[in-house]
Amino acid sequence: MIFRLLFLCCILSSCAAQQEKINGVSFVASRDAVSDVHTNPVVEVGANYAAIMPFGFVKSIDHPEIVHNTNRQWFGETRPGCKQYIEELRKKQIKIMVKPQIWIRHGEFTGFIKMTSEADWKAFEDSYTSFILEYAELAQETKAEILCIGTELENFIKERPDYWHNLIKKIKTVYKGKLTYAANWDEFKRTPFWSAVDFIGVDAYFPVSDKQTPSVEDCKAGWKDHKAIIKSLSEKHNKPILFTEYGYRSMDFTGKEPWVSDHKIESLNFEGQANATQALFEEFWDEDWFAGGFVWKWFHAHDRVGGENDNQFTPQNKPAETVIQTYYSRQ
Repeated sequence: MIFRLLFLCCILSSCAAQQEKINGVSFVASRDAVSDVHTNPVVEVGANYAAIMPFGFVKSIDHPEIVHNTNRQWFGETRPGCKQYIEELRKKQIKIMVKPQIWIRHGEFTGFIKMTSEADWKAFEDSYTSFILEYAELAQETKAEILCIGTELENFIKERPDYWHNLIKKIKTVYKGKLTYAANWDEFKRTPFWSAVDFIGVDAYFPVSDKQTPSVEDCKAGWKDHKAIIKSLSEKHNKPILFTEYGYRSMDFTGKEPWVSDHKIESLNFEGQANATQALFEEFWDEDWFAGGFVWKWFHAHDRVGGENDNQFTPQNKPAETVIQTYYSRQ
């Protein structure tokens, strides 16, 4: 009888651990090392995870070389910088997703990467492998809970699917934690290797409302069709959904095209951002097939970012931060 009770307690404890949501922030790389001053706000918002984002740089969508981990980059974009960030966040019991990303000169979209010859594709594959394995090693060294193997690279995956299956096998010889890939909101249905990773990762910039200031109910209604597709993919692959990025700008029509990062837009609308954020939480955070997500973006210098004159994605020092804190602090 005692053995059965102990066994039942273990089962219940395991289920509770599995149901803990990933309440994450996308911790933006900077020139600086970080300290308690920078990590305390992560704790205060209720986060239990941070995505650490080293960068590799490419000259154009058809250039076959990724430059990474050099002394010409910002500290937080390099391997030593990422390690320092992770060590500081670990002091606060924050778990880690290592999420290497590519930046193409002039901000061209990574989903359009396309080499012009087989030789260039091979060279690009070799360069990408070097980039990802660099940070797979770091993820293993720092015992990061999750490694994201790429972000919004649809055409690269479409053109070279065999490469990606082989890359995942190589990564697994280096890194023993959980894997995901950050598919764009309009890409994730076609990603061919979900069965080989642990989470179906989605950058969740789904259009949910055409209104200038959408209400919570407007946005919840706008999620209906998207949510059905997301859930069906989770069921198909028997994998939890992870929003590798989610968030809204504090501007008018924030739910119409949430992926837009145009700095020429001048409108300010904190109510719309807060409402859209709350709707996302209400739709997803209580679903057992949903693992959680990482809000985009969270800057290290909390006291100097966001606020009443900022219409970009960060929720910091805006009403949306209070919404996030409310949901992240529930467990």
